[in-house]
Amino acid sequence: MIQTKTLKVRVKDKHAAELNRMAHSVNFAWNYVNELSSRSIHERGVFLSAYDIQKYTNGAAKELGLHSHTVQEVGREYTIRRQQFRKTRLAWRKSRGVRRSLGWVPFKSGAAKWKNGQVTFNGQHFKVWDSFGLSQYTFRAGNFNEDARGRWYFNVVVEVEVQPSSGQGAVGIDLGLKDVAICSNGEKLENGRFYRSLENKLAAAQRARNKRRVKAIHAKIKNRRKDALHKFSRRLVNQHGGIYVGDVSSTKLAKTRMAKSVYDAGWSQLKTMLEYKCDHAGIVFREVRESNTSRTCSSCGSLSGPQGVNGLRVRDWECVECGVLHDRDVNAARNILSLGAGRCPPGVGISVL
Repeated sequence: MIQTKTLKVRVKDKHAAELNRMAHSVNFAWNYVNELSSRSIHERGVFLSAYDIQKYTNGAAKELGLHSHTVQEVGREYTIRRQQFRKTRLAWRKSRGVRRSLGWVPFKSGAAKWKNGQVTFNGQHFKVWDSFGLSQYTFRAGNFNEDARGRWYFNVVVEVEVQPSSGQGAVGIDLGLKDVAICSNGEKLENGRFYRSLENKLAAAQRARNKRRVKAIHAKIKNRRKDALHKFSRRLVNQHGGIYVGDVSSTKLAKTRMAKSVYDAGWSQLKTMLEYKCDHAGIVFREVRESNTSRTCSSCGSLSGPQGVNGLRVRDWECVECGVLHDRDVNAARNILSLGAGRCPPGVGISVL
């Protein structure tokens, strides 16, 4: 089975100057397209397509020191984002100042190639830390991008042959704050307090106005969270043939007093990882409405669990109907599994797992 996958490797720092130069040219092209499209809409009532924009930018690549594919991709990306956000004009890309845009240099299939142990693009050779064995892949579309610390990365889409998962059975997952994820089989991903564990050091760096240290701490927090979520999601995909997750909304909870904990847990990132890994492995992934899953007994289906804000403090409870003792989160995960597997909704008699 052939699937597409995006590989990301870090570019060596000695190439940062050339990539920054190209990024400035990309920003210039973006801003030109932004102004061109906005004037066309206001003066003629015409929304320019990527094909229309290309007519105005033909020949600009040589003057800007860019690959022709890059200029075309800027126009295509602009039209996509304009439609996505439903605006006649998007934000300008800034090359200087405190609020400057992070570097971005896109390209189409065939523009970047692997040659003599380096990435060849736009007549330049870029050395990278090759952690994937890039020589075995044929590059498709991709981009170079810069992070907040000024480090550059090469991202490229490739085709890989994926073996279907040999995992058996299904698992339900309840997302939480004390534990990031709780499975129906009792397995848990404990919240490592990725942000909280470094909160004091981050505050000290911010008070000292040490911007470089602040960025390094934020990167460390991000890497810790990403590593834990990657390992957990990979283990679940390898062990199961179906994964069902509660549809808890991190966006809504982020507007409450729990915002810091919600962002630290990384629910959206975990869902994204599970979705694309399940897709690659050929197994089922589905988000399930989790209404009443904590209150409903997973054994008899009765709504006998604690409810309300005060009920959130109760972590273990006993069903008044059948007498089964439940861990609140594991019980919710089992109900999510039942819903995902097409059984009765909570409160209508969930069968015993």
